[in-house]
Amino acid sequence: MPPKPRVAVLGCVPRPRVAVFVAIALALAGCGVAAGDERITLKVLAASSLTEAFEELGTAYNAAERDVTVRFEFAGSQDLALDIEDHEPADVLATADGASMDPVATKVSGRRLFAYNSMTIAVAPGNPRQVQGLASLADRRLRVVLGGPIVPVGRYAAQVLAKAGVTVRPRSEEADARTVLTKVRTGEADAGIVYVTDMRSAGISASSVPIPAQQNVTATYFAAAVRGSAHGTAGKAFVAWLGSPTAKTILRKYGFPTP
Repeated sequence: MPPKPRVAVLGCVPRPRVAVFVAIALALAGCGVAAGDERITLKVLAASSLTEAFEELGTAYNAAERDVTVRFEFAGSQDLALDIEDHEPADVLATADGASMDPVATKVSGRRLFAYNSMTIAVAPGNPRQVQGLASLADRRLRVVLGGPIVPVGRYAAQVLAKAGVTVRPRSEEADARTVLTKVRTGEADAGIVYVTDMRSAGISASSVPIPAQQNVTATYFAAAVRGSAHGTAGKAFVAWLGSPTAKTILRKYGFPTP
C-alpha cells in the first residue's frame, strides 16, 4: 500500500505534525509514586483547534491521574482519522466533527460529544480591507482562504456560506483551521473562516468579524477510545473524564461551550 498523502486538499502545503508532550516532571520521592510503579503514556490524537485547551487538560489530567502521562498529537481531523485507519498506534481520537470520525467508526468505541464551537471571519489587524461579513468574501479582489472540502473547518465554512447565499472562490484550501489563520496572520490572505476559539491564539496579529447567529453553525467535537490500543482502559477513562466538571471548566475557559 503506497503511503497516504498528508494533505488531500487543493493548494495546501503539507505541514509537519506537532507532537506536544503534556506531563508534569515530578521526582518519584516527591510525587507519591513509588519506585518501580509503571506509568502509562496515553497517546491522544486531537484536532489542531483543540491545541491550547487540550494542553491544559493534559496537565490537569496528569495531576489527577498520577500513573498516566498524556501525549498529544495535533493535526487536521481527517489526517488523524487516516492514522487510525492505517493502524498507527494511538489510544484516543478527538475530532472537530462527527463526519471525520465516521470512516473509522468500527475502530473506535464510546464516542462522546464533549465540546461545541462556532465560526468567525479572521482578518488582518484592524480589518484594513473593511470586511463587513460573509457577503464581503465574494469580492474577487479579496484574497480569501478556506479549509478544504474534506476537513471540518472547510465543511463548516461551506455551510455558513450556503446559509448566507454567498459564493466564494478561495485562493487556497487548507488542511486545518490553524493553517487558515496563519495565512491571514502572515499577510498571505486578507480573510479566512476559522473557529471562534482560534482567534484566542492569534493575539494582536489578527482581528475577527463576527458571523451572525442566523448564518452561523455549531461545530461539534467528539472523542473516542481506539479499539485494540495498548491502553484501552486508560483511553476510555480519559474520554469519560472529558465530561467531568474539571474538563468542562477548562474547555469553557478556552471558549468551547460544553454539553
